Amino acid sequence: MHRSTLLVTFRAAALAVFLGLGVGPLSALRADDKPAPVVPPRQGPSERIVLFDGKDLKGWDGHEKYWSVQDGAIVGKNDEPVKVSTYLLTDRTFTDFRLTATVKLVTSEMHSGIAFWGRNAPEHGDKYTYAGHLVMFPSGWGLHDLFGRNGLKVDAAPAIKAGKQHDWNALEILAQGNRIRVGVNGSEVLDWRDPEPDRIKKSPIGLQLHSNKAPQEVHFKDLIVETFPKEDRLLTVK
Repeated sequence: MHRSTLLVTFRAAALAVFLGLGVGPLSALRADDKPAPVVPPRQGPSERIVLFDGKDLKGWDGHEKYWSVQDGAIVGKNDEPVKVSTYLLTDRTFTDFRLTATVKLVTSEMHSGIAFWGRNAPEHGDKYTYAGHLVMFPSGWGLHDLFGRNGLKVDAAPAIKAGKQHDWNALEILAQGNRIRVGVNGSEVLDWRDPEPDRIKKSPIGLQLHSNKAPQEVHFKDLIVETFPKEDRLLTVK
């Protein structure tokens, strides 16, 4: 190769490394950058399930010191540090579902969330911690892969615009095949397919109380699940 040609090639490669465009580890694709296959919705009996009756935690499992019922809402609350994020888990497990809920962050700026498509993972330091997918609210709206790929590449701006930081938010999660759609307060804010559908598991749904050194309080109510939903769209979006 001619010296001038070699020099140009070397400079181009060096620039690509610097910019992360195509040479070396900086260019490695994140898992959620891969083109996602289309996994169709799974088939099964469509059933409407009221997960919470506003009175007690029947059908749920979690640390009693963190979870209670107050004024018709499930309350997750801590006064002492929570070393590992802990969850209130449904006894039942789900794959394809529509979940509607009303949620509110009362104390702290740390996000909470609703987890699914994973598993209870006590090996990570808490009897009721979770490994799997998480829809976050209202701080840092977005998607997270707990004990996996971490933050998933989604645009949180629509959710931030639609959400309320310390007030009630109407939340809908539609999980079908490998597709997750989310509605917040009447707006569609997220539509994402998992490029690694083998990660999707039939699992409990979990309400998150995040690890934190500061006191926190988060409320959940109006929790209803429809299994294998007949409508392939967000019903709460105007």
